Amino acid sequence: MSKYRRGSFQLMKSINRSIILNMIREQGPISRAEIAKQSSLTPPTVGNIVKELIASNFVIETTQGASQGGRKPTLLEINADNFYIIGIDVGRFKMNFVVTNLFGELKDQTSFEIKEHPDEAEILSTMKEGIYHLLSPAKNDPEKFIGIGVGMHGIVDVTHGISLFAPSFQLYNIPIKEVLEEEFKMIVKVENDARTMTLGESWFGNGNDADNMVGVNVGHGIGAGVMINGRLFHGEDSIAGEIGHVTIDLSGPKCSCGNYGCLQTLANGPAIGERAKKELKTGKKSKILELVDHDLEKIDGEIVYLAALEGDDFSIELLSQTGRYLGIGLVNLIHTLNPKRIIIGGGVSKAGDFLMTGLEETIQARGLTQKAKETSIVLAKLGENGSAIGACVLILEEFFVRQ
Repeated sequence: MSKYRRGSFQLMKSINRSIILNMIREQGPISRAEIAKQSSLTPPTVGNIVKELIASNFVIETTQGASQGGRKPTLLEINADNFYIIGIDVGRFKMNFVVTNLFGELKDQTSFEIKEHPDEAEILSTMKEGIYHLLSPAKNDPEKFIGIGVGMHGIVDVTHGISLFAPSFQLYNIPIKEVLEEEFKMIVKVENDARTMTLGESWFGNGNDADNMVGVNVGHGIGAGVMINGRLFHGEDSIAGEIGHVTIDLSGPKCSCGNYGCLQTLANGPAIGERAKKELKTGKKSKILELVDHDLEKIDGEIVYLAALEGDDFSIELLSQTGRYLGIGLVNLIHTLNPKRIIIGGGVSKAGDFLMTGLEETIQARGLTQKAKETSIVLAKLGENGSAIGACVLILEEFFVRQ
């Protein structure tokens, strides 16, 4: 990143708590006079700040507004496409990379496979490879990029940008922020992937109108991002939201954490495939067998979903049961946090209505009050790019602090 870009970042960071920039982002095109009116700041103060924003190329003057009896006002907009951000979602088997502008609009994307049992160096090398691919002048203008956000599964030290524990890889203390900032000379923010998904939905998805919400990422594992009064809640030691390790069945399967009957052993992607294999071995009939040529080892959650799409009763019931297990976990969240909305994302959420039917039945059966039963539960809007786009929001938050 050039010195000019670094200077622009420091300028924005020094004034980003002002409501002016966010007002332009949310209400633009908007005039200086209207900003002064709504913010109660004096016109000269607004003028000076806007002048700095224009000089930094974050804001541009656009069309003229309607006259109120005098000269037509010049309107202001965010110069969204002048700056790009890279967002990374580190999953179990692949790493997704996206490029967005300042409005979170997708401009480019790629993905790289993660080898089985990677070590720390291999994880960091894959990150660098994906970033360099997107920074290639043949792909994008490298001078546009102002930051990198990383959504990492497991426990993350947000302050220092360290992956404290990545359970899918059994790796500890990966210094993601330090390594990437040294390599690319731009700001890097690291957060848990369920929280980045929640951030993405809060800014650009189905959580835009909910200050108190929970985003639940259901994939290879299950995690949640808890947002209270518009801010992510991390807890004392950054483990808030680890609902995948809430015990649902004391006699349930053993979890990777060492406990038995954790939610993710019953409702994550691998659990769906394992339950299907177990029941089909008892002689139950299903279209799944045709889809895998009677090779049970080929069965996974996606195969179950494909069979459900073909009307397979066995698969439909299996996904509904998964929804019921997940519903028990969500009832616990509702009774503990009482959020306005719960948003379900991650690979398993692709099951859509097959999953939601059992989930909603459980909420209705177990909700403590009528209001609890009416808690809004929706599927994520941003889909498979949700965590990566949310990782971009980690950088956007440095510029656009929401008041």
